[in-house]
Formats: sequence, structure tokens, C-alpha cells
Amino acid sequence: MSKPFSIRARIRSFKYAFRGIWLLIREEHNFRIHMAATAIVIFLGFYLKVTATEWRWLIFCIGMVITAEGFNSAIEKLTDLKQPEHDPKAGKIKDIAAGTVLLTALTTIIIAVMIFGPYIQDRF
Repeated sequence: MSKPFSIRARIRSFKYAFRGIWLLIREEHNFRIHMAATAIVIFLGFYLKVTATEWRWLIFCIGMVITAEGFNSAIEKLTDLKQPEHDPKAGKIKDIAAGTVLLTALTTIIIAVMIFGPYIQDRF
């Protein structure tokens, strides 16, 4: 049976969510790489003065990549917790999660090229 709804408990749950974000930033190297790429994309967006619609796509893509990386990190940690020794099945789980991040990042790169490409081409 679940506990009754509590505003205080819901507000307190944000503490754990922010702690999770901080752990991603502090402990996950790939997350920091994605954040650096995010900074570059944001800089280019402002520098090239992309449209509001293009910003929506860029923000969506940024969100998808960092979300995928967060899930990947959680899956890796959970897999390591359950199976600390090397195991081919555990390796496959981790590889699939990492592959999903790669596919998300590649899709994002394609969208970024489609958005930034014409702006950059017009400047040269």
C-alpha cells in the first residue's frame, strides 16, 4: 500500500534529483563531454542567430542526448552493482545502453549540421 500524498515529500524528492544531476556532472566523463558540446551548440546558436524553431530542435536534441547519457550511466551502475565481475551478458547490456547514446548523439549531429550548415555556408 502506498503512502498518502505529501507536498513536503514531493518537494524533498527534488533534492535527490538534483543530487543525481550533480553526480552525473561530477562522476561521468561522457556527461561532461556532452555538456561541453552543449555549450558549443548554444554559443553557435546565439552567434549564428538561429530561428526560434531551430532553437526548439536544438534544445530537444540537447535534452535527448543528456537524458540518454543519464540513463546509460544509471544502467551501467546498476549492471555493475548486480554483476561486479566481468560477464559477457552484463557487457552486452552496457554496450546496448552505450550504443543508444551514440545513436542519439549521431542523430543530434545530423540535425545540428542541417541547422548550422546553411548559416555557416552563407558566411563563406
